[in-house]
Amino acid sequence: MSYVLYYSPDSANLVVRMVLEEIGIEYEERPVPSTRTERSDVFFQMNPRGLLPVLIDELEGATLFETGAILTYLADKHSTLGLSDNSRKERGDCLRWIFMLSNTLHADLAIRFYPERYVSIQSEIKPLQAAMKRRVQKHLELIDEVLGSHGGSWLLEKGLSVCDFYLGCCVRWAQRYPADAPAIGPHELEKMTNLAATLTALQERPSVKHAMMKENLVGSAFVGVHTEDALARVFEAVGEGMP
Repeated sequence: MSYVLYYSPDSANLVVRMVLEEIGIEYEERPVPSTRTERSDVFFQMNPRGLLPVLIDELEGATLFETGAILTYLADKHSTLGLSDNSRKERGDCLRWIFMLSNTLHADLAIRFYPERYVSIQSEIKPLQAAMKRRVQKHLELIDEVLGSHGGSWLLEKGLSVCDFYLGCCVRWAQRYPADAPAIGPHELEKMTNLAATLTALQERPSVKHAMMKENLVGSAFVGVHTEDALARVFEAVGEGMP
């Protein structure tokens, strides 16, 4: 067993776990505190920012952090889920969406989750969150259009990829955090029919169900997500468990 996944339930490690399960890779899991301030010096040596996810490939001696980087590494190393031995164009299609999800969608979600990290004046927090809500919705509307334009089930025309799992988790978190005012609600997602169909199919995959079970997460993974369950309230309280 060469992989070690460090995790806190429903943090950014969830998408990595789903991909590990989908590929069928055995891995060891090691829990870490949900609050960054409680994480050990050893963990900070693995990721200087002290954030999840962290994945260690013991066989290669590689310590990985940043969600997009880990997904790229796994798909590339195992020649699957969008980065198999295919054309440069197809690889480029996969990479562009990994970067978009990481640098744009996930990044904007982080600003909405933690606005106090970006503005120092209390009165500026709500306007910033409102702006990020609009941006997140625009990103998802764009993805909905892309899915509809090629008529496929997945974000890449060629088929299922790591991008779909990353997209699914971003949409999950957008529906859950902040618990009192999520970035997108169930009715808004229902209107994005192509996106909703993709995520409905994705959450039925055994890999997604196994990953949810291993992190003791109940309910639907991506569509029909519970926004006010006990776990969401715990993460909201500690302020660090969100992805």
